Amino acid sequence: MHPLVLAITGASGAVYAIRLLEVLLSAGHSVHLTISPAGQMVLDQELDISVDLEHFSENSLLLNLKTNAEDNERDRSSSPASDSNGDRHVVSLGPCNPGRILYHQYQDFRSPIASGSSLTSGMVVCPCSGTTLGAIAHGSGGNLIQRAADVHLKEKRKLILVPRETPLSVVQLENMKLASQAGAVVLPAMPG
Repeated sequence: MHPLVLAITGASGAVYAIRLLEVLLSAGHSVHLTISPAGQMVLDQELDISVDLEHFSENSLLLNLKTNAEDNERDRSSSPASDSNGDRHVVSLGPCNPGRILYHQYQDFRSPIASGSSLTSGMVVCPCSGTTLGAIAHGSGGNLIQRAADVHLKEKRKLILVPRETPLSVVQLENMKLASQAGAVVLPAMPG
């Protein structure tokens, strides 16, 4: 099984990216991870997860994931009650064969995910900011996230874009349409 690519950009909804990363790793997938500077800020602001893009530490990110999983396990064992909204958020990085993170700095065009010769099973941009969506829809390659997305489109590999910004402007709707026509799956995160 080829690794997957996960790109985290600066739209709100960093929790979606972290949960996706948790699920992929616990299922044994290796994940090529890249984070934009705005994604870094949103991780810090929304989840209190501090990531150094220049000197990335897989251990610090995994420690955050492990701590979250342990907190959820403790909550589940101490009380079967749900949170105030009635939702359960249980994360398990349990005893399965965990995958690994292969981090790539967002400006490193020498990264293997910048080339079609590096095989992947697909890419998810989660959350996908309007700026990133526009760049992908118009074939811009200003950073590694945009370039990797372009590679996935040209190689006809699965590309999933998870936009979070609302309300949507006509420009953003057009960009979603263009991305979809190019082969991307546009999957807006729309919690109830």
